[in-house]
Parts: sequence; C-alpha cells; structure tokens
Amino acid sequence: MVYLPPPQLAGNRSSYSEAYGNILAAHRRSPLTSASSVILLVAPDVDSLCAARMLADLLKGDDVMHRIIPVSGHADLERKRDELATYSDLHTLILINMGAILDLPSPEWFGDFDTQLTVHVIDSSRPQNLSSLFGGGENGERIVIWDDGGAENMEEERKAWEVLTYEPEPDSDEESDLESDTEDVDRDEDEDGYEASDSSGKRRSIGEGRTSPKRRRLERPARASRDERERYAAKLQKHYMSGTWHGQSASGTIYLLATVLERVDNDLLWLAILGLTYQYTTSRISREEYEKYHMIYHDEVARLNPPPPPSALKDYDFKSQNPDDRSVYAADELRFMMFRHWNLYDAMYHSSYVASKLGIWKERGRKRLTGLLAKMGFSIPETQQPYPHMAKDLKQTLRNKLDQIAPEYGLVELSYPSFTRCYGYLSPPISACDAVEAISALIDVATGIRMEVEVQGARNGGEWFGGGKVWDAGGREGMKREDRSERDGMSASVLADLFAKKDGDEGDEEDLQWWVKNFWIAFDALNDIKYLRNALSLSMSLHRAIIRQGSSIIDKQDIRTLRGHRVVVLAQGPDLALFAHPGVLSRLALWLVEAMRDKVPDRPMANGRRRKSLPFVVACLNELAGTYIVVGVTAALDFGEVRKNEFGLAFLDAKERCNARTRHGTFDTSVIEINKDDLKVFLETLCEANER
Repeated sequence: MVYLPPPQLAGNRSSYSEAYGNILAAHRRSPLTSASSVILLVAPDVDSLCAARMLADLLKGDDVMHRIIPVSGHADLERKRDELATYSDLHTLILINMGAILDLPSPEWFGDFDTQLTVHVIDSSRPQNLSSLFGGGENGERIVIWDDGGAENMEEERKAWEVLTYEPEPDSDEESDLESDTEDVDRDEDEDGYEASDSSGKRRSIGEGRTSPKRRRLERPARASRDERERYAAKLQKHYMSGTWHGQSASGTIYLLATVLERVDNDLLWLAILGLTYQYTTSRISREEYEKYHMIYHDEVARLNPPPPPSALKDYDFKSQNPDDRSVYAADELRFMMFRHWNLYDAMYHSSYVASKLGIWKERGRKRLTGLLAKMGFSIPETQQPYPHMAKDLKQTLRNKLDQIAPEYGLVELSYPSFTRCYGYLSPPISACDAVEAISALIDVATGIRMEVEVQGARNGGEWFGGGKVWDAGGREGMKREDRSERDGMSASVLADLFAKKDGDEGDEEDLQWWVKNFWIAFDALNDIKYLRNALSLSMSLHRAIIRQGSSIIDKQDIRTLRGHRVVVLAQGPDLALFAHPGVLSRLALWLVEAMRDKVPDRPMANGRRRKSLPFVVACLNELAGTYIVVGVTAALDFGEVRKNEFGLAFLDAKERCNARTRHGTFDTSVIEINKDDLKVFLETLCEANER
C-alpha cells in the first residue's frame, strides 16, 4: 500500500501525519543534512504556490532546511530529474501538483535513484497512475501518494491493474497441461476414491480425512482467461482515457496535515481557502464540490476567528476591527470582477457571468447593462466612481436592489459563498476571489511582457490629464532599475525579441527566466499585502485585454464550427504577444465558454446523442517561435457544472495521426504548442477524431 488515505478515512493505517513524521525523521538522522536534502518541486499555479508556502512554513517550524524549485512542465521536470540524480544528500522529494499521471517507480523517472530517496506526490489532477498508486516492491514503496480518498473506491481498477501486471498471459501449452493433469486426478479418484467400509458398514471418503497430494498440488489461484484480461484492459483504458479532472486541492491536503498536527492558524487557513477558490474560479471543480469544501472551511473560520460585527453581516461591508486585525470572515461574493477595488460599471462589464447573460460585446448588451444600473437607481457617474468612494447608502442597498431587479435580466446566480480577510491598517479587506485573480495575474504576466495599468485617480483627466503607466513588478525578482527606463518604451514584440537575441543555451535560459521571476513574485505576494494590492491593477489590465479580445472575436464572428467544435485562431492583433502565454489564453478560452454557453442550442449530434459539453479550441500565434499555442476547454452546458477535459488525449491522438510537430510546455495536457505550418491539418484531424 503506497497511497495515503486522508486522516478521516485512515483508521489504523498510516496517513499524512505519519508521512510528515517520516520526512522529519529522515532529515534528522541523515548525516549529510543540507538545503538539498528536502526539495519541493512546485508547479506554477495558485494552488501549488499556496501549498508550497504552507508546507514551507511547517518545515521551517520544525527546523527542516529545504529548497523550493519551480517547474514549468513535463520537459522541465525531466531536466530537473537529471539534475537531482547528482544530489548525494537528497532523501525527500515532494512533487506539488505534478507527477500523478506519471509512472514514477519506473527507471524512466525515479526507479534508478538511490534507495534512500522517498518521493511524495501531492497532486490534485486526475487520473492517477496505478503503478504509483498500488505498486509494491522496493521502488513502489518509495513513491508515496497523498490521496484524497478517491483510491478507496478504485478496487476494480486495482484488481485489473494487478492481474495485467503480475499474472503472465495464458498460452495454449499451459492450458493443455492443466487439462491433462486434471484428467489424471479424476482417474485416480475413480480407482481408489473410497476405502473399505468400517464397522458401521459406511464407506468413508478419503477427502474427508485428508487432502490428496495431487489435488493440493493443483490447487493454485485460477489465472484470468483471455476474455477476463480483455475486460480488465478495457477497464484500465477507461480509467486513463476518460479525460482529466481534479480532486482535493493540494493546499487543502496540506491544511489537513496541519490540522492533524494541531498547528493551524489563520495564515494557513487563508492559503487553503485561496487554493479552493482558484479551483472553483477556473472551472476545475463543480459548484457542488466547492460547497462541500466550503462548509469545512466555514467551520474553521468560525473556530479560529471572532464573530464579525452585526453591521458587517447586514451590509457586507467588512472592516478591520483594530490596526492588527487579520481575521477571516465568511461572506457571499458577487460575481463582479474585483468590484471593491474597481468601479461598479467596469466590475460588471468585465464579469464573464454578466457578459454571458447580457451580451456586452454588442451595443445592445451595453445598453442593457446601463439600463439595469439605472433601474436600480445608480447614475452613470456614480457607477464610474471608485467603489470605496461611492455613497454609503448606495453600497448598503446594492445587494438588495440586485436581488430585486437582476433576475429580470437573467442574472439569477450573482453570488456564491466565499471568504474575506482583513489586513488591519495595511489595506482594506480583500476577498478570496480578488486575491486569486491578483496572484494569477502575477504568475502569468508580472514580467516577460509589457503591460500598462491604469493610474488610480487618472480617469476623466486626473493626474496630468489621465492615462496609465507601465507595470513595474518591483520586489526582489523585478527588473533591474537601469533596465526599466530602457524597456518601458518597448513594445511587447520588441521585448520578446530582446529575449530571443541570446545565443544557444543562453537564449533558452533567458527565455525561461520570465516565468521563474513571476513564480517568486507571486510567491512573495502570498504573504505581502503590498505586492498583492499592487497586483490588483495588473489583473484589471489583464481582464480588459481578455474582454477586448473576446468581444472582438464574437463581434467579428471569428468563431468557426468544425464538426461540433468551436475553433478560434488568433493570428494578428495588438495583444497577440499577451495571448501567446498559455495561462492568459486559457483565461480567454474560459471567458468564451461562459459567454457562448447560453447561445449554443442543445441539438442532438450526428450519432443521435445529445451534447453534454461545449468544446472550445483556441489557438494563438507566437510570432517569434513560429508556433501556435493551442488550448482545449470542455465546459458543461449548465452553469456551475464541470465536465472531464478530454482534449489532452485528443491532442495526442491527433498528433499521431497527422504527424504534427508539437510540444507540451506545461503540466496541463489540454495545452499544446504546434508548429505554425501544421496547425490547419492538426485542427482538422482533431475535430474528425472527436466526431467519431
């Protein structure tokens, strides 16, 4: 058994706390203790960063030196693995949101490493590799999967994997030998199956007293027949080929560990909340799954924090109660984009939910938005004021008026349960959704591309006639001061060309450096409210670009339908370099899915079945590399539901069938990079295969 069930399902079995205790024990008894003894490999997403920060705090509290290494994708993981093979003092390797699908016990990954190494996998992505999950032996026992309880319901998959892995395939020679042996035993039983009768006149069977040696020799576990093996193979194929989905967040797993260790506090709770919120806002988990974990964190918030004042509960206007207040409160969150830090009109305009219901990409949709605000009693100048400066009576009546009037416009799910945290004198309270948006923006575009942000108070001619400024990441990973003055005036293409002018390996290293900087900037922002607040303006600029591009796509009817798939190809435009980032392109794809959800008729497909999802394929040209970044999204037709994403396997199948030149640069298998000349045939092959 190499997977760890969660504490509530463990019973007498080992769970998270025992695994963590083994990490501490291995570190303390190791004669070569250094920062390279315990290494965390972390994927660049919000949930991974939160989990890494939480685990780092726990290790620091136990005086365990460790290193955190960001890893961009599977290719980068292979390079890191080759480097780790040279570390003689490495005894614990922790993979956060990576590795679940890989055959880690095999020699291709960590099977040839020193036997002292233990690999811990904390990954929310599914499906999981069954060799890592159920494998035994020396290599299998060194791979420890921190499971969320899903493996407890995989007995059929486990049996199928064990039969196909450990039992040899039956052949005709063995079957004929077995049949002949059985015939001999039957013949012997006919000849001397009974002894002479005893004094009572009854005959006693030999089998009643003892077992025949020949029968004992033949009593072995029955091998699976060919039909059974085929059935087991189909079971495993369904497990791996049914698409990708997500389970318990990695940060939620670490929070469970901290709970068992009795070391939870508001900082760890807030990071776990951010990881859960990230999964929900990026459509990785359904509303039902989100509410299940939300109830747990709601109880934790009530346990660790004082109750909010009655006025805050009534008006949803949470404020810090003292200069050092770091409380977390449970509060419903409106589906308006960062409305507490923006103005009400822009927050509603840039909301994907409002966009889908009102159709804001058309003039008629924008008129409906202004009509909704007017019917609520909000004038246009008032809605374009920064939200903190709006009249207090308007803010207090906002939610009641939305509940009364918004359903007339189809806006029936304008809020969802969430959380808000206070930051004392340092900042106004920030909601979990706003914090996730800010961290995501830092991961995607903190450096590596020129972004303009709006200067606060510069609208309508303020601050020297209005305008914006170039985003400055600042911090320890920001650009050098002497470089900023030179790069501020550069376009995105010129800045990218600056990276590409390096020679050989130096160019690759510099090109990768932007995402490493972004990783550490976002990592610092988790615990630094100054960085987090500065990132809010960057997130606003990013959402402006997404709405601008998405509205242009719909307005110009650039969405093509190929055999039931909606396909969008971006080959020109002012924001082309921005959407060449996989994270930003994925955001655009999700926005298009939300916007078009109510516009897709529920017609039957060619095979007679009704479509249950809305597949979208969005491709963006990377002019410098001569490739296209392609993102596939499979979203449910019903709001709040989540379907398994089958594009990862579909991409691989299309690649094999058309021999396209591709590369996977991230851990998300539904994101792929394709050679510029191969895009057309790749998309045609992809859509043909999915129609069958």
